Amino acid sequence: MPDAVVIGAGPNGLVAANLLAAAGWSVEVLEAQPEPGGAVRSDRGVHPDYVNDLFSSFYPLAAASPVLGGLGLQAEGLRWSRAPRVLAHPLPDGRCAVLEGRAHDTAAGLDAFAEGDGAAWLELCATWDRVRRDLLGALFTPFPPVRSAARLAARLRAADGLRLARTLLLPVRRLGEERFGGEAARLLLAGSALHADLGPEAAGSGGFGWLMSMLGQTYGFPVPVGGAGALTSALVRRLERHGGVVRCGERVTEIVVRGGRAVGVRTAKGEAVPASRAVLADVSAPALYGGLVDARHLPGRLLDDLRRFQWDFATFKVDWALNGPVPWTARAATTAGTVHLAEGVDGLTRFAAQIATGRVPDRPFLLFGQMTTADATRSPAGTEAAWAYTHVPHRIKGDAGEDGLTGRWDRSEQEAMADRMEREVERWAPGFRSRITARRVLAPPIIESMDANLPGGAINGGTAAAHQQLLFRPTPGTGRPETPVKGLYLASASAHPGGGVHGAPGANAARAALRRTLRPVPRASRGRKP
Repeated sequence: MPDAVVIGAGPNGLVAANLLAAAGWSVEVLEAQPEPGGAVRSDRGVHPDYVNDLFSSFYPLAAASPVLGGLGLQAEGLRWSRAPRVLAHPLPDGRCAVLEGRAHDTAAGLDAFAEGDGAAWLELCATWDRVRRDLLGALFTPFPPVRSAARLAARLRAADGLRLARTLLLPVRRLGEERFGGEAARLLLAGSALHADLGPEAAGSGGFGWLMSMLGQTYGFPVPVGGAGALTSALVRRLERHGGVVRCGERVTEIVVRGGRAVGVRTAKGEAVPASRAVLADVSAPALYGGLVDARHLPGRLLDDLRRFQWDFATFKVDWALNGPVPWTARAATTAGTVHLAEGVDGLTRFAAQIATGRVPDRPFLLFGQMTTADATRSPAGTEAAWAYTHVPHRIKGDAGEDGLTGRWDRSEQEAMADRMEREVERWAPGFRSRITARRVLAPPIIESMDANLPGGAINGGTAAAHQQLLFRPTPGTGRPETPVKGLYLASASAHPGGGVHGAPGANAARAALRRTLRPVPRASRGRKP
């Protein structure tokens, strides 16, 4: 009988399993898909000569994470690579807003748009440098982050603390207008906010845009050499070296609860897998509460709150194998790993408003990844392994474009939406479509079928909006990995601090399990049947 069963071999589940195994626990990880990784996987499914990431690709949060950093994954063969430039946002007139690898280079580029914007950017960087360690410490530990918050308060004078709090709460449009005279810096911040589901007018989008921009400024947007799957492989190798086991193709259908305590799980194949100490669930909160755990074991208030759980935007993604580099009109974009495509902050607002009103955007905001630019191993020399994703509503009321998309996402609608995205790229890179050798379309239902933790392509485990963060994540009054069932811990992005590949939810759950188990269970008393 294992000490712990971990449900899900995504990055959070694998981080949790690694920490438990390193502490001497026996651990089994059960994964529904035929391979581990969750949203951190890559393959050659677009073209045999190209490595494309299935879901996530760039990992600034992983580079900043003390959780992943503490695992020493370099010893397991993990290597990181970065594009010459971090992020680019082309403008219609051919100019380009650029997040460079060095803050002073970024500032020089911003001054070309509006004198003084460079100094304003460096002020944001100085604030970040002052609070980075304690802010990240607060982000990557369970709520409330007492020690990190105390150090942060001591580092900031009262007035400075209030100013920072105000900055974090501002809508990103307002933050950009207050700080910068030109469009470039505003675009860098606003586009970064839409890495989550935060439009330019959303409260807190300023703080998220600033955080993502500063992470990029400090750590770049690194990628694993050889594909996203290399990060997963390193986590699996480390786990197995510590005696842990990963079993794929094993979908858990029930968490067995006896006497108010989780004692194991059952799989779709009918197997009972006991756990003598803990069950850790790297699954979404809605899938856990009232799904894997029968409602009779849960408080009615929790189930009622969960009915108001809000997902982040649905996602539509296209992968490409290109026979040459993307022919950007803005030349600075050719050396950026990530490119944002939208016509100004107003275009981002229009995009977010269309989603809010249930319409498929006619001019979708695109996050575009140039993976070979970031990692030369991804495709043959002179070519590009690329992708782009955009967001769509979960419940579609209409199409703001001319294709009459309804959200059925049958083959016809998939192709129409992919064509719409390619036409948008073509606006900024004339000739792009002529360089496509092959493409793969991942509509929301396909994304969900490949990872049940991404329902409808919701990639962040729930909205990043302020009403579902900190002590409100996943429901009011939580914010920690413990659940109402003893020995059961929520270890997914539905728990604080939320989405992104950083391992914090898994680490928080593992550490909570270790704290709650003070005395070892004698092995002779461990049976096999829950």
